[in-house]
Formats: sequence, C-alpha cells, structure tokens
Amino acid sequence: MDRLQSMQIFARVVEMHSFTRAADSLVLPKSRVTRAVKDLEKFLGARLLQRTTRHISLTPEGTLYYDHCRRLLAEIEAVESSFPGSAGRPRGRLRVDMTLSLARLVVLPSIRDFQSRYPDVELTLTVSDRTVELVQEGIDCVIRAGTPEDSATLVARRIGAFDWVSCASPEYLERHGTPKTLEDLARHKAVGYLSSRTARSLEWHFVENGEDRCIAMRESLVVNDTDAYVACGLEGLGLIRAGSYMVQQHLRSGQLRRVLADYAAPAAPLSVLYPQNRHLSPTVRAFVDWVGGVVGKAEAGWRVDAHPAR
Repeated sequence: MDRLQSMQIFARVVEMHSFTRAADSLVLPKSRVTRAVKDLEKFLGARLLQRTTRHISLTPEGTLYYDHCRRLLAEIEAVESSFPGSAGRPRGRLRVDMTLSLARLVVLPSIRDFQSRYPDVELTLTVSDRTVELVQEGIDCVIRAGTPEDSATLVARRIGAFDWVSCASPEYLERHGTPKTLEDLARHKAVGYLSSRTARSLEWHFVENGEDRCIAMRESLVVNDTDAYVACGLEGLGLIRAGSYMVQQHLRSGQLRRVLADYAAPAAPLSVLYPQNRHLSPTVRAFVDWVGGVVGKAEAGWRVDAHPAR
C-alpha cells in the first residue's frame, strides 16, 4: 500500500463527499479509490467512514485521522513550494465559504483576477453565514464578520472591517418619521435578521455617551438572508441595520437614508479563518492574500457620507 497516496485519496473522498466524485477528480477508477480507503482502515484497525447508499460521513476516528492527513499533506505541499519548479505554484481544489452579500458585492466582481493569476486552482465558493466545521466539511477557509472566537484549531486573519449603518427608505421615513434618539426606536418598526447561529433575531447595538446600548427592536418581518434583508429596507417595510458594504450603493443613490448617525458602534472586523497548520498551503495562502487585497481596496468606499436623513 502506498500510504501517502492512500491518504491523499482518503482526504479527497472526505472533501468531495463521494467516492465517485473523488475518483473523477483524481482520474482514477472508483474501485481504486474504494480499495485505498479500505486498505487504510485495515492498516489502522479502525473504521474511518460511515457509508450509506446516499451519504458518507466521518467517524470520530475518521475525523481525527483526516485532520492529521490535511496537516501532513499541507506540510508536504509547503516544503515542496520552497523549491524551484512547478511544485510551489498554487494549484488544485480550494473550497471557500462566505456570506452571500460579501460574495456578490465584493468577491465575485473581482474573481476573474484571481482566476487569471492562479489558473491551476479549482475554486469552489459556497455561501452561508452559519458556523461551519472546516475539517468535517472539507472547507479550506471561511470569511466571517465579527470578532472571531478563540480557537485552538483555527487561525483568524483580519482582512478588513466595515461599519454598521441604520437606515430606511425615504418612503418609510415619510410615513413614520425619522428617529432622532435611541428612545425614538420604540415607536418604529424594524426588519429582523434571523441569525443561523442562535436562531434568534439580532439585537441592535449602539454606543451612547461611551456606553454600549443593546436594543431589541419591534419587528414587522424577519428574514434570514442578507440580500432579502436589504430588499425589505428598500421596500419601506421597516428600519434596517446593515453592514456599510451592503447598503453603500443605495445610500449614495438616495434609495436608503441613514438615521441615528450620531450613535455609532465599533467597526465589525472581517476575517479569514482556516485550520491551524504549521505550514499553510500555497493555494490557501494565495487566496487569503488576494482576498485581503480586494477587501482592502473596497474599504474606502464603505465609509462614504451616507445621506443622513434630516
């Protein structure tokens, strides 16, 4: 048994969630892929995968072994990258997860540049704002807003930040008036955003006289998608509080107007999170550096004067 190749095959099966797709991506017969995993299980004396007719999942032993496989394979790739030749070029599969709004408004408009720089990288981009298990789900890195939780297994690299903006459509403000103070919010309706992490609507946080204020808004409608959330604000269904990069184009056009601009909140960081390995894969490093540059260039436009309502 070629143990290194078997580890590579096993890792690909986990990342593709399929023996067939793994075989196709590796240009190997499916029987060879199946045999490699069985040989590993026999050698280790442990079942690595749970198999059903429609689904495969990692066992606890498989999760542990996959984590070590990823680290070892990444270290080999990093060592090879230190030598001249093709080994050090970013290449192969790269799976990245981020929120839909960040993908649509910031990353995808520039993705052709990444593809032209790294033509050997096969990029899979998924969109969500839930908590993901990177190793279990075969995801190389995620981009998330907010202060990352301390983790012994993940590295968080800050790539930028955005401001929270409270705003509403001109039509809404004509009907309901413009809130001037945080106390005025009790007389207004808001669109709620349902957090996938807590299954509850997000509260609104402000800073008043140097102190944090947390307000639970009266909600007329609750959604769980950032694009739908901004669309509700544009339709005049209530006040919204969104990241500046989500609404800056609508603030500039006058479709939304900023309110409560004097009640700011600390900027929300944007970070890339990836598994903690001694040697970062050249492919992951290339994407992290690239997306950091894209976000850095875009940040200036997120802090435009946002047509505050009067």
